[in-house]
Amino acid sequence: MSDRSERGRRGERAARRHLVRRGWTILAERWRGGGGELDIVAARGTTLIACEVKTRADPGALVEPLTPLQRTRIARALEAYVALHPGPEWRQLRLDLITVAPGRVRARVRHRRGVVSLPDPAGGPRALRPAGRPPTGRSGGAGA
Repeated sequence: MSDRSERGRRGERAARRHLVRRGWTILAERWRGGGGELDIVAARGTTLIACEVKTRADPGALVEPLTPLQRTRIARALEAYVALHPGPEWRQLRLDLITVAPGRVRARVRHRRGVVSLPDPAGGPRALRPAGRPPTGRSGGAGA
């Protein structure tokens, strides 16, 4: 395993610990579907979040780690996850960003909530479907 991928795995573990300590239940990790991947899917109460985890040795590189295309892909993956794991209890769907800067003793974890907000899953169209593009069907594949 390369240093970069190992650093990423350590960052995902730090993010997972961060969420669990704050009362989140981890539902899935590295879930693939809908044309994207969700690093962590977690729930607390009636909120379901997809967390994108970014780990960088240089904290300055964490300023804007998600492009609009990445946000759209992650939002579509979250929609696919919800379609496969429906739950009337989900009142809020959210895309969060967790940035991890490794440290000598412990990692510095920052949790940015609601990088992209999605509408109530019980009603209304999905907010992140690009205008003029029809909804896509469910894609089969590994990780679903």
